[in-house]
Amino acid sequence: MQSSTSAPHPDQFTAIGLDIGGSKTHGIRLEGQTVAAEAVTGSANVQNVTTEQARHNLAEIFAALGTDGVSRVVAGSGGVDTAQDAAALQSLILEHVPTAEVTVVHDTRLILAAGEAPSGIGLIAGTGSVAWGMDQTGAQARSGGWGYLLGDEGSAYWIGREAVRHALRLHDTGQQPDRLSAELLLAVGIESPDALIARFHGGTGRRYWASMARVVFDAAQEGHAPSRSIIATAARDLASLVADVAAQLGISGPVVVGGGIGVHQPLLQELLTAGLSARGLGDIRFLTQDPVFGVRYLLQDSAA
Repeated sequence: MQSSTSAPHPDQFTAIGLDIGGSKTHGIRLEGQTVAAEAVTGSANVQNVTTEQARHNLAEIFAALGTDGVSRVVAGSGGVDTAQDAAALQSLILEHVPTAEVTVVHDTRLILAAGEAPSGIGLIAGTGSVAWGMDQTGAQARSGGWGYLLGDEGSAYWIGREAVRHALRLHDTGQQPDRLSAELLLAVGIESPDALIARFHGGTGRRYWASMARVVFDAAQEGHAPSRSIIATAARDLASLVADVAAQLGISGPVVVGGGIGVHQPLLQELLTAGLSARGLGDIRFLTQDPVFGVRYLLQDSAA
């Protein structure tokens, strides 16, 4: 969603780009195409925080970046599934830059833009998971992104939860903790697998368990077969999200992958690439810059 005011060429104005994730908001101030300031604050995604907390965090990041002379704001956020979602976020942003043109897009659009792809499929493999795509006509489709209670298969949270389930299954069948279970207990700071139940349901939160995905990746890299199986299933589920979008739009790429585990875990990248290639999806790009920098590409595209 965007306001109707037309904008000059991006080299001639000051803009702010925002990448609003589930745990943080990453912002940049662009003077033309030059990044003049950068800041990070808490999440402003109202699916993860209250409206008041989102308002507070937006106030922090706009104060850090400065609002003088800003004529454009491009914000990518999770949870922007309807025009009403976009309008609500736009309204919060306009409190800080009331005269600016504000464009709100789904955060996977930033992934695609950061990969400098005018069309294709963006995949987020981070705390959560979602695929979103756009073809050359502007038609859009998505798969996943339902949140951890309904889906987020293949995400870091899903991997961390599967590690807990693995440890509990071993315990319930009278087996001793294996490599993964022992490392998970050490990372969580408890001695017995049955204590995982209370810890999991005790308010630790999805980002806490998403951080435990690293234990699974470490064990998988060292040859632990159950850990590798968990990662292989995650890669398969992520590839399925992309394939769903590809089928809806009738496109075969490019596929641009972002998110913490999508960018930083070589084993997942290897398995995901194999799974996508087997589905006929080529030109797979793993981001080498933060998604917020895709705002520059979007601004150039809108001025073309």
